Amino acid sequence: MPERRTVALVTLGCARNEVDSEELAGRLAADGWELVEEASDADVAVVNTCGFVEAAKKDSVDALLEANDLKDHGRTQAVVAVGCMAERYGKELAEALPEADGVLGFDDYADISDRLQTILSGGIHASHTPRDRRKLLPLSPAERQGATEVALPGHGDALATAPEDLPDGVAPVSGPRAPLRRRLGTSPVASVKLASGCDRRCTFCAIPSFRGSFISRRPSDVLGETRWLAEQGVKEVMLVSENNTSYGKDLGDIRLLETLLPELAAVDGIERVRVSYLQPAEMRPGLIDVLTSTDKVVPYFDLSFQHSAPGVLRAMRRFGDTERFLELLATIRGKAPQAGVRSNFIVGFPGESEADFAELERFLGAARLDAIGVFGYSDEEGTEAVGYENKLDADVIAERLAHLSRVAEELTSQRAEERLGETLEVLVESVDEEEGAVGRAAHQAPETDGQTLLTSAEGLVPGRMVTAKVVATEGVDLVADCLDEEAGR
Repeated sequence: MPERRTVALVTLGCARNEVDSEELAGRLAADGWELVEEASDADVAVVNTCGFVEAAKKDSVDALLEANDLKDHGRTQAVVAVGCMAERYGKELAEALPEADGVLGFDDYADISDRLQTILSGGIHASHTPRDRRKLLPLSPAERQGATEVALPGHGDALATAPEDLPDGVAPVSGPRAPLRRRLGTSPVASVKLASGCDRRCTFCAIPSFRGSFISRRPSDVLGETRWLAEQGVKEVMLVSENNTSYGKDLGDIRLLETLLPELAAVDGIERVRVSYLQPAEMRPGLIDVLTSTDKVVPYFDLSFQHSAPGVLRAMRRFGDTERFLELLATIRGKAPQAGVRSNFIVGFPGESEADFAELERFLGAARLDAIGVFGYSDEEGTEAVGYENKLDADVIAERLAHLSRVAEELTSQRAEERLGETLEVLVESVDEEEGAVGRAAHQAPETDGQTLLTSAEGLVPGRMVTAKVVATEGVDLVADCLDEEAGR
C-alpha cells in the first residue's frame, strides 16, 4: 500500500490564483496525494503566492514564514512557494527566503507531484531563472493557440491519466488539453478562466511579464468546465482573466464572449454567470447588450478605470476621461438601471497634479459606483513608470489615498442606500444560527463588493437563489427581507 502523502494549498491573491490552486489540487489528487484543509495537517504546505504589488508580496512572504513555523510544531515537513511571486522571482526568491523548501514556477505545474515528492524526500529542485513570459508566445495573437509547449496555468495539457482512472471529485473538464481540477471548498460559487496573460502595456503593471501574453481558452473547454462545476453543485460561475474584453481575439472572433455567455447561462444547474475584469476602452455595444439582457447573465461591470484625468491616463498608457467614462455608465444604466459597477483607482501616479486629483474625485462623485478600490502608487520593478520623473512625495500620496478612501467609503454607502426598496435575486452563500443567512445580489461579486444579509434564514441553504427586498443598509452591505417562498429558485 503506498505511503500516505498529504498536502494543503494556501491561496493568496485574486480569483485567477484560486483557479490555479484547484488545478494543482486536481493534479495532486490524481497522483494519489490526500488534500487537507489546514497546513498544520499536511506533509507539504503549498503557498500559492501573489506578486502584483508590494503589499501582496509581503502577505505572501508572511504566509510562507507562517507555514514554515509549522515545521517545528506539527506534521508539516516542507513548505513550497508557487504562483505569481514564485514565477516572477524564482531563484532570487529561493535565495532570499531559505525558509521555503522549494520555489516552483508555472513550468513546474505539469510535474507538481514529482516536484513535491522530491522536496518531501529531502531532495532539491533548482528554482528557475525568471524570463519575460511575453516572449514565449508568438507576437501575433492568431498564432498563439498552437504554442502547446508553453505552460499556461488554467489551460491544461495532455493528460497522462485516462479520465476513467481519475478519483472522485477530479475531472478533466473537457478536451485533451483541459486542466484537471479539484474543488477546494463547497461554495456555490466558482471562478472559470477565460484566458491568461495580457497584451496591454499599462506603465504601472508588471503582470504581463510573468503571466505572459494574452491567450484565450477555447469555448468548448470553458463550457465543459462550467458543466463539470455545475455537477459539483456550483450555482454561480465568475469568468476571470487579466482582460475579459479581449477574449476571442486570438481565436479570430473578438465578439466570441457575446456568443459564449448565453451558452454558459443555459448550462443545467447554473443560476448566475458573472464577468469580471473588463477594460472600459474595449467595451462594445454588443457586449453591453448581452450583459444587460441575457437571462442568468448578471448586469455586472467590473470596469478597470484606474483614473479619470486624461493626462494621468495617457501616462499610464490607458485611454478615456471623465466624460467618456460617465457616458459609458449612462449607456449601461440606460439598459439595466440596477446594474452593478465596481472599479479600482490609483492615486499619486507620477505627475498627478492637484487638478488631476480633483478631476478623479469629480468623476467618483458622479459615477455612483457600487464598490471602489483605492490604491496609492508605488514603484513596481520592471515597469515603465519606475523611470518616470515628477514622482510625488510619499506623504502626498498617503494624504491623497486617505482622503479618497474616505470619499469612496461615503459614496459607496450612499449608493447602497439608493438600493433601498429594490427587489433583488440573492444567492445564499452561508447560513449560520447566529449570523443568519448571508448571500450576494447580482451587483455584488464574491469577497470584493459587500454582501446581503437576509432577515430570515428559515428554510434557506447555501446555493439557493431567493428573491428579497432591500430594507436597510450597513455601509456597502444590504439587509433584505425574503419575499414569498415560491419566489426562490
